Amino acid sequence: MTFLWPQFLWLLLLMPLLVLLYAWLLRRKKKIALRYASLSIVKEAMGTGRNVRRHIPPFLFLLAMACMLVAAARPFAVVMLPSQQETIILAMDVSGSMRATDVKPNRLVASQNAAKAFLAELPRQVKVGIVAFAGSASVVQAATTSREDLVAAIDRFQMQRATAIGSAIVVSLAELFPDAGIDLADMGTGRNRQMGASLDKPSAGKDGKDKKDFVPVAPGSYGSGAIILLTDGQRTTGVDTMEAAKLAADRGVRIYTVGIGTVDGETIGFEGWSMRVRLDEETLKSVATKTNGEYFYAGNAADLQKVYEKLSSRLTVEKKETEISGLLALAAAALSLISAALSLLWFNRIL
Repeated sequence: MTFLWPQFLWLLLLMPLLVLLYAWLLRRKKKIALRYASLSIVKEAMGTGRNVRRHIPPFLFLLAMACMLVAAARPFAVVMLPSQQETIILAMDVSGSMRATDVKPNRLVASQNAAKAFLAELPRQVKVGIVAFAGSASVVQAATTSREDLVAAIDRFQMQRATAIGSAIVVSLAELFPDAGIDLADMGTGRNRQMGASLDKPSAGKDGKDKKDFVPVAPGSYGSGAIILLTDGQRTTGVDTMEAAKLAADRGVRIYTVGIGTVDGETIGFEGWSMRVRLDEETLKSVATKTNGEYFYAGNAADLQKVYEKLSSRLTVEKKETEISGLLALAAAALSLISAALSLLWFNRIL
């Protein structure tokens, strides 16, 4: 916890003085009472229960004063608040390796079912877009709040060859920032080709003038959107994965990566060809780290379901440092009212 006006905390040193003052008043009151009644009568009138209750209202009032003094120092604390996430892009692998059955009934069906459950848990106002990728990447459902359209898009997935993870990130960014001029065609798409035209350089607008230079922001600082990237393999084509991750990091977009399948991999065959598919965890972890996101491993269908449940909670609530003076002031008011109410109820007076 930090304080904007910490100098007010010095006033808390007055609290012990108030306790001493209260003890002095009690002793003085007791001496006065003994002048007019015998000690036995006083003890009988002030039973053990009554003797304890008489201290409760002043104690609550003392707590209320402490809360008010701390509130005056304007404290800031990290608390869980509803997220203002407006758009989430689901980038899902539909490459041929997703037909592997190490995740039952197979990787693709398990990922589809988990994605649908994830959509059901999200608040209705959160927009979701879906990007499917294999040898290329494309938006199969633009960002929308219609869960029915999203489920229908997921059900239409068809597997293809190759895996273009970097391209999926670029297409997802283009969906998040439709006016930013992010175009997959401006970037190298071969397996070993370097980046093409940089998206971070100024480009000419319709009027022929250069647009304003792009200014990178802190990774993870963009609070209105995020990307969830699910894949079971390694990049085999398309934009370099880490170059695409840098584009996301420079725009403050978090990428939550989900690795599905087994790390050792599995040999699959289809239409006369076979290949060994392995999960590239290191790259997925690097993407998450670079964008201030998080990596999740899903070795089976149950794990994948739990991953999406965790993602749902992370994307609907977030830790944020905020001022809690109002909460402390509310607590002080409540304690003061309770103190006054108990005093009236037990002793027909306020304190």
